[in-house]
Amino acid sequence: MARPQPSQNTEREACPCGGLSFEDCCARYLERGDIAPTAEALMRSRYTAFVRQNAPYLLDTWAAHTRPATLDFNDAPQWLGLQVKAHLQRDDTHAEVEFVARFKVGGRAHRLHERSRFERDGDGRWRYIDGDLFD
Repeated sequence: MARPQPSQNTEREACPCGGLSFEDCCARYLERGDIAPTAEALMRSRYTAFVRQNAPYLLDTWAAHTRPATLDFNDAPQWLGLQVKAHLQRDDTHAEVEFVARFKVGGRAHRLHERSRFERDGDGRWRYIDGDLFD
């Protein structure tokens, strides 16, 4: 019996960050090792990594001085969508990205509204430092 061919929808799965297809968007960072060119691109790829529970990528893109030792996805929320509100390039090595991420926990919808801070290391890679939550 012939194996069914994947549908075009399967091959062109939407990227969780709201961009193009996953293959044309965040896969280049999460799976192919490309370096995110901006803090916004990194933030979008990190959101996608949270959706896909990709701890190695998240830890690698977190600044060493604020990075946790491990990430635990037990009781992880169901991520529903991302909206980038603003991207502010402070200088060549510092940027901020304001976003709203929608998610569900226990059937209840919530919003995470944060202004995240990023820095670019000497290796040219952007890394997440920390963020301030909005009410």
